[in-house]
Amino acid sequence: MTSRKVYFDNSATTRIAPEVLDAMMPYLKEEYGNPSSIHYLGDQAAKALRIARKQVADSLGCYPSEITFTSGGTESDNLALLGVMSACKERGEGRNRVITTAIEHEAVLEACEELKKRGFEITILGVDRDGYLDPSVLDDAMGDDVCMVSVMSANNVVGTIEDVKELAKVAHEHGSYFHTDAVQGYTKMPLDVRKDGIDLLSLSGHKIHAPKGVGALFVASEVPILPINYGGGQERGLRSSTENVPGIVGLGKASELAMSAMDDDIINMTKLRDEIIDDMESLEGVHLNGPRGSRRLCNNAHFRFDNGSKGMDMVIKLSKEGIAASAASACSAGSSEPSYVLSALGLSPDESLSALRISLSRYNTEDDVSYLREVMSRL
Repeated sequence: MTSRKVYFDNSATTRIAPEVLDAMMPYLKEEYGNPSSIHYLGDQAAKALRIARKQVADSLGCYPSEITFTSGGTESDNLALLGVMSACKERGEGRNRVITTAIEHEAVLEACEELKKRGFEITILGVDRDGYLDPSVLDDAMGDDVCMVSVMSANNVVGTIEDVKELAKVAHEHGSYFHTDAVQGYTKMPLDVRKDGIDLLSLSGHKIHAPKGVGALFVASEVPILPINYGGGQERGLRSSTENVPGIVGLGKASELAMSAMDDDIINMTKLRDEIIDDMESLEGVHLNGPRGSRRLCNNAHFRFDNGSKGMDMVIKLSKEGIAASAASACSAGSSEPSYVLSALGLSPDESLSALRISLSRYNTEDDVSYLREVMSRL
């Protein structure tokens, strides 16, 4: 195996930024207090949570009181759907339906399956060949029984950016709440919960150079929501459990760093992404999956092969050359079944199984792209 190492699997997880690790270290060592304790160490931990909550809130354009810290995107998605739907049921308004799409992350789709078992109605909408949900399709599916619409900001497989502002507008016109899973899109596309009309938003730290095991859920102050776990009443009673102070500090710092550099990062990653797309499409039998240009997430490039290559085989070959990539989302890595996302886009099983995803971060360089070009030319 080569000594050269290039990481192109940033949609699965990212490295911790040095500044983030530095910010976390005191809370792993000397500042180890429980934020619920009333002594000086508890005060220091509670202060750290307040700072991080404001950092995340500032990145979304909301109040700190509207941010709930969680263990990551999956918990945030589950809390958003199960919590709001339970509250809707308790209010007795007859709104017992959720609308979502066929290309959502498993955290949303499996939460919807659980809601179905609890007697709620679920409508799953299809998307076009690029993974895009037309707002008119959502409008046609709406009704006065819909409590929540949940559509991801950007797809984790092919990088499609959805028109969340228009989709939220449609939901609101019918008196429904709008949730977006922004785990992939957060800090890699403009998101402002007030301007975009977003009622709930899920995010995860390890996609933005913070540690794994920490995330957040934005819930607008007017949205009714019930907890899905119970205990000591932390996070204003919405998410009981002693807070992961070092992780939350890391998430706050990572949010601040990402927002300060977001414009430049988007420009740089978009440039490298487009170079990779051009290089790959210059190879015989290689095709891009998903949209082009501004409707594609800046760090995502996703391909299929006509020559019968399996995506997992290609990932292994690249790994032997020191390049980390993926065949699908990390949650479905290793599966021998076609990606349900690619199937929803209309790809055949063989096309879906031939997929390769290249995903960038702010730390990728022109040299990384050149090395990928050189390796792909001889595989």
